Amino acid sequence: MINSVSCIIIDDEDYAIGLLSESLKELYSNIKIVKTFTTWKDGLEALRTMKVDIVFLDISIGGKNGLDILKIVPTLDSEIIFVTAYAEYALEAFKFSATGYIVKPIGDTELIKAVDKALERLHNKKMASQYKGTGVQLNTKIGIPSGKGVSYFDVDDIIYFEAVNNYTKVVTKNTELISSYNIGKFTSILEGMPFFHVHRSFIVNLNYVSRFEAVGAVIMINKKEIPVSRNSRDEFLKLFTSLQSDMA
Repeated sequence: MINSVSCIIIDDEDYAIGLLSESLKELYSNIKIVKTFTTWKDGLEALRTMKVDIVFLDISIGGKNGLDILKIVPTLDSEIIFVTAYAEYALEAFKFSATGYIVKPIGDTELIKAVDKALERLHNKKMASQYKGTGVQLNTKIGIPSGKGVSYFDVDDIIYFEAVNNYTKVVTKNTELISSYNIGKFTSILEGMPFFHVHRSFIVNLNYVSRFEAVGAVIMINKKEIPVSRNSRDEFLKLFTSLQSDMA
């Protein structure tokens, strides 16, 4: 765990900033709120000039869209956690590799889940920087065992995982592989990565979901139709609220 973590809050409501600040202070002794900003312009300037670990960002800031700040500062290295009253921007926020998307009013459970994920990512970045130049790559490749040995794949190349009895079929952009791991093992390995267990037999890469069908299935970029279980559907749609408009 990282001993000291810096953050800023960008939100045009002082009351919302106060509530979030109090929650962070109560839940995380190692997180320091460096500064808060209530205007879009000041928030943009802060992200251009300040280096912090976590940014808590509202979607609507004085009538402007907080997502536009990220478009202007595309190389931002901070972990971004959106805290907003607008659920419909979740998919677009995810495209910016957002660490979390919390819909107001803020609940401790949702806040802890998002912040813990940000802290994990920060820890992984720190570890990766320590290995830089040694030839070791962290969090970009995963080793997948099969009957022939262990194959290494870039995480970004994997489209989905499918349970096949006690094995798992791994489908990438270029190939398919039957792994000796069961799908439960991959659930653990992929923790903190952009994957979602949509069905007991399927884990999908959220970056490669093209469409959600009203019948309860997702269409992947390779045209594969994958079922979404009823138990997973609500949580999945919270991430992809804007996809619902495609169902009409």
